Amino acid sequence: MSIEEEINGRFRNEYHKGLINLIYTVKLLSYEFHKSLKARGLAEQQYNVLRILRGFRSQAPLSIGFIKQRMLDKDSDVSRIVDRLFEKGLISRKENPDDRRQKSVEITTNGMELLDKMLSCEQKADTLLKNLSIDEVQQLNYLLDKIREKKE
Repeated sequence: MSIEEEINGRFRNEYHKGLINLIYTVKLLSYEFHKSLKARGLAEQQYNVLRILRGFRSQAPLSIGFIKQRMLDKDSDVSRIVDRLFEKGLISRKENPDDRRQKSVEITTNGMELLDKMLSCEQKADTLLKNLSIDEVQQLNYLLDKIREKKE
């Protein structure tokens, strides 16, 4: 179904249509995943931090700055997210003895177990683009990367 039919709308031009189509599609695809996060008491940014900590576990402990550089949402308050994950027992944190503002963060066994339980949700998310062939997904990735290119 076309975006015009989905939202019963019209657009100024193809660029406007493309942007609205992209936003609408992202929201549609992420809805189920967000429900799964909510059922486990996690916000999207908290999940993102846990995935970063798991992915860079071999380099642990990680700094708040290291985590922030890898966040999907660059405006996230990583210190506050870390505090909440610490309260839930999903991560450990230690203050740097030389600079108390610096914290070293690692994922705990509980955090790893939670991510393991969420594997089926991640695999389900992988199937959200099942209407596309691998070549089409690669083209989509290319186009999305191109959209983010810096214009000089």
